[in-house]
Amino acid sequence: MAATDTTAGLLRIGEVAQLVGTTPRTIRYYEEIGLLRGSPERDRGRHRLYSEADVERLRELLSLRDLLGVSLEELKDLVEAEEARASLREEWRHGGEAVRPREILSEGIGHIDRQLALVRGRRAQLERLEEELLARRRRARDRLRRLERETPSG
Repeated sequence: MAATDTTAGLLRIGEVAQLVGTTPRTIRYYEEIGLLRGSPERDRGRHRLYSEADVERLRELLSLRDLLGVSLEELKDLVEAEEARASLREEWRHGGEAVRPREILSEGIGHIDRQLALVRGRRAQLERLEEELLARRRRARDRLRRLERETPSG
């Protein structure tokens, strides 16, 4: 009997961890800090169960974390801004355009600006690291050339 037989279409935490390449501990921690919603089907003392949407969200979170190299707090900020934008899009689709179009667009731009600031900050850090590494390489190559001039080749 497969582990998923307990509830049709849902996966246990260990299965999810294996699918996305992380640990059950990471998944539980993401739930604790609010990055991942807890399983609504889970009663106290029962197994955590996850849907395909939960698995996809976890994949996105891990991908963002790895791609940007952000802290969990920064990741949470990114996700919260994206969720706020999704809420604004939903409001826009359901009559928001007639009710408060300027406010919706302004709020959306504010959330995008938060996300851009984080991405740009990370990019600036990477650029500084690249410059530092390039300078180190130049110095090492200069030293190597000096050594090659000073010591006759055999």
